[in-house]
Parts: sequence; C-alpha cells; structure tokens
Amino acid sequence: MQDPPELVSRGGVLKATIAVERRKVRVGNHELYATTYNGAYMPPTLRVRPGDRIDLTMTNRIDESTNLHTHGLHVSPRAPADDIFIAIKYNQSYHYSYRLPRNQPTGTYWYHSHADMKSAAQVAGGESGVIIVDGLRRYLPPSLRGITEHTIALKDFQIQGDSIKTHPLSIGAPTNRTVNGQTNPVINIRPGETQLWRLANIGANIYYRLHLPGTRFHVIAQDGIPVQKVYAQDTLIISAGARFDILVRGGSPGTTRLETLPYNTGPAGNQFPQAALATVVTGGTRMTQAAVPTDFAPHEDLSNATIAARRTVVYTENKAGTEFFINGRLYDPHRIDFTSVLGTVEEWAIRNDTDEDHSFHIHTNDFQLMSTNGKVHEPTHSWYDTVNVPTRSNIVIRIHFTDFTGKTVLHCHILNHEDMGMMAVLDIVPPRSRGQESRIK
Repeated sequence: MQDPPELVSRGGVLKATIAVERRKVRVGNHELYATTYNGAYMPPTLRVRPGDRIDLTMTNRIDESTNLHTHGLHVSPRAPADDIFIAIKYNQSYHYSYRLPRNQPTGTYWYHSHADMKSAAQVAGGESGVIIVDGLRRYLPPSLRGITEHTIALKDFQIQGDSIKTHPLSIGAPTNRTVNGQTNPVINIRPGETQLWRLANIGANIYYRLHLPGTRFHVIAQDGIPVQKVYAQDTLIISAGARFDILVRGGSPGTTRLETLPYNTGPAGNQFPQAALATVVTGGTRMTQAAVPTDFAPHEDLSNATIAARRTVVYTENKAGTEFFINGRLYDPHRIDFTSVLGTVEEWAIRNDTDEDHSFHIHTNDFQLMSTNGKVHEPTHSWYDTVNVPTRSNIVIRIHFTDFTGKTVLHCHILNHEDMGMMAVLDIVPPRSRGQESRIK
C-alpha cells in the first residue's frame, strides 16, 4: 500500500499551495476525470505539530466557487483561518493562515471543500485530504514509539462516463471504495508486530463498519483526540468525517481482508453492503509482541462542569428526502441560529426525529459525548468532533467554548444532507458582549 505523500512543517511553519483543478487521474483501477488537489485524487497529507502555523494558498481552477475547511482543528473560524463562508471564485487564489494552539490534540484530521450547497459534489469528486498533528507517539510506551505507521484514508467514488459522478449523488448507489485512492492495496505486517493505523473517512456520504478478522482494533485517539484509556473493538462504525487512530497487531502468518461489513442506516436511509478494502498479509520474521498501553492521555472531563446554557438540536426531513432541517429550518448562511459565550460550557441535546441515521459535527471546538438515549457514555473515551446519531435516537453532548470567537457552523456530516439544509450557524461571542440569544429553541 502506498501512503499519501506528505507536506511537513519546518521550523514551526507549514507552507503549502493547493491548486483545485479538474483532471483525468488514476482512481482505483480507473482513469477518470476528478476534482483534484494538486493534480491527485489522493492529495498530500499536511503534517504539523501543536503550536505550528499553517500558511496555505489555495488557487481555484474549476468553474465554480470552492473553499477549504480544516476539519477538527481547534483554530479560529475567522478569516484568514477556518472561515467556511469564503467563496474562492474561478482563477482566484486565497491565502489561509492557521495558528494551532500549543495544546492542540494530536491525532488525525482532514481538509476538504466546504462550499455552500456544493460540498457533497466537490468532496465526492476528490476534494479531500488528510492532516496529521504529530505528537501521539509520546503517549506510547518506549517499546512502541518507533512503530510503523500507515494512513488509511477511506474515499469512495461513483462513475458516470469517463468521470467521477458528482451530481446528482445517490448515497445508496453502488460505489467504489478505495484506501488512499487505491483498490484493495496490500498492507504488510509481521507476526507479533504492532502498527499505528490512522483511519479517516474522508468521503462525502457513506458509512464504514470496519472489521479485520482475527484482530481487535485498539483505539488510542478519536477524531484526532487521544483517549484517556485505550479500548478494543472488533468493529468500528466510521461515519463520514470521523477518524480513529488505532493500534493493530500482526497475528499468525497468512492473508486476511480489511473489510467493511453490511450497515443499514434505517428505513428512510441506505443499506451499505460488505466490501473488501485492503489485503493484510502477515509474514516475515516474528517480532516480540509489545504490550498495548491501558492508560493513555489526559483530557478535560466536563461531567461536573457548570452549565451556562442548554440547547436542543432537532433533525427532521421531508418525505421526499430532498430537504433536511435543523429545528424546522433550512440552512441560511445569513441567519445566526445559536449564540454561545466564550469561556462557558454548554449542554446540547441532539435529537434525530427521522427514520435514518444522521451525524453531528461542529466546527472550532470538539465536544464530550455524555449519553446516547439516556445511557451514560464512558468518560475515558468520550471526546469527538463528529458522532453518529442513530435513527429515532438522541445524544447529549457538552462543549467548552475556548480561545476563539466568530461565526461558525454545526451540521450533519452526510454532505448530501448538509447541502440540502441540515446545517446551522453558531456565533461564539466574547463574555462582555453576549449579543442576541439563540432564535432557535
């Protein structure tokens, strides 16, 4: 398997240029026209460290507006940082500058188009790549700090003629799943070896239910946020936009398949079939098996925090599946739906009143998942920036608004749903000028 090329920060700065252009490229086993970053369906991984500055110039060479969102990074939502209200027009360039805080969680993030009403088409067409914030290894025991690492970026594409299909996109239509833009690549691991895999669903819409027969996934970070205690899972449900950093151990010599198992998102949703993603070959000289850590990284716990405000977010949709609502309203970039105060902790109830799964993602600050359908979530691995909300279910989260003020958004990260209305504007304001209260209750 070929990992994506990397652009790495030097001296505390990552200077990068990204050109968005339509080009015929190798995608899986096909030659197709795609919407590419720097001429590639799988563009460079941006590799940085906490405290770094990212100076990134994006040039748009496609015939519609686009922009860039650094998904999950704790950076300012104001220009020239993670302002998703920017529209970069054809043949124009925009210079982004992001300063990562020194306490930026270390793990896997990603970057993608967040153009209004066009994000699903542009991400499906190819506009997505990985960001790695280095530093996760420092929580590993010395015996594991030099382990082999792989980026496993999950992207899928549908075909229309000689191009990747971008519009109209049917979420449940047959699709081609790739790892780093490759069809069924080979991942080599030695018996007893432990590897770090960075799993990232950087596609537009679909779910993965990841499974590797005979192996358990030891999760050390979720959505780029290290866990307090490592936990093991036989399968991982990865909704669009979500990431897991995991430790994987090589078993007995042989060959198996990294696969996604069947997943049903509900009566009004989609059924995703089983599919092979990669071939895992275990071979070579056996290594001494290292112990997987239990205690991992410290993190804030909001369980006993003072709650400044409580919000309710209700997901609904029309019967035709063409309009998706938050609290009965379609997205309007000119309307402020929620106002929150910097420095406070809020509790949000997210209720899915539909017959299909949705996800919840918020920009600028990550959140602690407190409960699902009243069942308390394990606090030692409860921090996310994107979480699935099953059909007819509700979750409760708590958010600590820190460091940054400005307008940002929250939305379902199934991008078809976002583009068809399931997004709302949040304004984070300073404590002394609270501004207008939420108009959505």
